[in-house]
Amino acid sequence: MSLLINDIAPNFESNSTDGLIKFHKWIGKSYAILFSHPKDFTPVCTTEFSVLAALSLEFKNRNTKVIGVSVDSIEDHIKWKEDIESISSTKVAFPIIEDTSLTVSKLYNMFPSDAYLPDGRTAQDSATVRTVFIIGPDKKIRLTLSYPMAVGRNFSEILRALDAIQLTDKHIIATPANWLNGQDVIIPLSISDDDAANKYGLIDKKLAYLRYIKQPD
Repeated sequence: MSLLINDIAPNFESNSTDGLIKFHKWIGKSYAILFSHPKDFTPVCTTEFSVLAALSLEFKNRNTKVIGVSVDSIEDHIKWKEDIESISSTKVAFPIIEDTSLTVSKLYNMFPSDAYLPDGRTAQDSATVRTVFIIGPDKKIRLTLSYPMAVGRNFSEILRALDAIQLTDKHIIATPANWLNGQDVIIPLSISDDDAANKYGLIDKKLAYLRYIKQPD
């Protein structure tokens, strides 16, 4: 079965470029983003890692740890980091998990349990390992995204979704389509007009069930 939103993210221990990772302990009281790749030294993945390296301060400011998974060895990861850093002009400050055994990839249902990666494989052999998980401090999965091989991930959207998740964790509100941090938010149906006005102030009532307020702090 696939992992669902609000499932507990599977725990694991694995070697990484930062040493042994005990995943739940590593997350601690932070949010976490676990993102996976089908192979080191591939063009799309290299651009993605370089963008993540450049965004390290953005994630740090959001109390969010980032960790990569690639089904190659630590030795390959270390060599690949040199390429990533040459593209991004930034140090890769997050760990990359070694998953040659496919343990993490299978634990997170990134491809079928009987997957086999032959010697001399290409990225296409592990094509379904193209997933993003946002995980909360409670270790619950808050969002999942899976991408096809030829489509690079949009990390502006991942940051946007992370902002929305953290805001809705703090306040009983929802975010509308295309919401960006600082824009108006929606009052959920579980809150009456009077309660919303008392709590949040002025309501912009578009429909009986669609009510906006200014984004709370």
